[in-house]
Amino acid sequence: MARYVEAVAREADLRGEGLVPGTAYFGGGTPSELPVEALDMMLARLIERYGPFDRMRESSFEANPDSLDAEKLAVLSRAGISRLSLGLQTSDDGLLKSVGRRHTFAEFLSVYEEAARRGFDLSVDLMFGLPGQTREQARKSVARVLELDPGHASVYGLQVEDRTLFGKREVEVDEDLARLMMEDAMEAFASAGYRHYEVSNFARPGRESIHNLNYWVNGPYLGLGCGAAGYLDGERYQNEEKLEAYCARVERGEAPTASSESLAGKEALGETMLLRLRLIDGMTLTPDLQDAFRGEIRSLIERGLVSLETDGCSRCAAKLKLTREGVFLANEVFREFVPPFISAAKEAHA
Repeated sequence: MARYVEAVAREADLRGEGLVPGTAYFGGGTPSELPVEALDMMLARLIERYGPFDRMRESSFEANPDSLDAEKLAVLSRAGISRLSLGLQTSDDGLLKSVGRRHTFAEFLSVYEEAARRGFDLSVDLMFGLPGQTREQARKSVARVLELDPGHASVYGLQVEDRTLFGKREVEVDEDLARLMMEDAMEAFASAGYRHYEVSNFARPGRESIHNLNYWVNGPYLGLGCGAAGYLDGERYQNEEKLEAYCARVERGEAPTASSESLAGKEALGETMLLRLRLIDGMTLTPDLQDAFRGEIRSLIERGLVSLETDGCSRCAAKLKLTREGVFLANEVFREFVPPFISAAKEAHA
């Protein structure tokens, strides 16, 4: 672990020259698995490069309740980390055990309360469509989270990926039931005063994730670490996924890029569309976007998945946004903006 943490710090030196980040986000693995000494060292090295985290607009850290304790919270607090994203998934202990989670709801609650006492801004992750999960269990999980009143919550439907526990078990998701669970969650969060601001995210007004909003508006970001992705100067890159290959390349003074691409033309416009349409408020449809995807947009409107709003102003730019149905079928919308750009309308006339 010490070798890996040192490699991350060296990669920051290789890639981060002259950069002054406004936000930081640790996660997309589970950084709370690091022992206290390695965590402290990683944060200290990055502070040397970028300055104190409490000077940034936001600094977030993902954690599982079973791998976060008071000692690690103290390290995060001293480093100036302002926000924690805690992976609860469900409040039902039986479900937690069946899906391989190592914490109980009581253990999550203990970590949550300690983090709140220390002044962290808190986000909680929930997941629907788990094997054997009932609609009532999902409702209860939402209710338990709302009792805690976090500033932010993320709600995801289970997606079974290859090489995961569920993939090996050949788990099949009941999409209809998962949709009912999400509908219940949307109503519950709305009634409690949360704003549904992105397909999978809810927040108290002003508590939206600043770092993630940057992703969705196609802003630049520096990705550090094994398997990390970044987007700088119009180029998207992905780091080496194998730990040995990642560390070895950094130690040789090389950027550990495994693949990269710079999109242009319609592909670049399509990426802008699929990212910004994740935002519930939608996006301004500029003339170049409208010209590039006229057929796809018309098809999606006819299918009731997006709406085009002009506010009655003929000279104002139109706003494109997901409909309620489009929120549930968002992937069907997004695929229209990915090569080879074969829209439903084109398929129907083929």
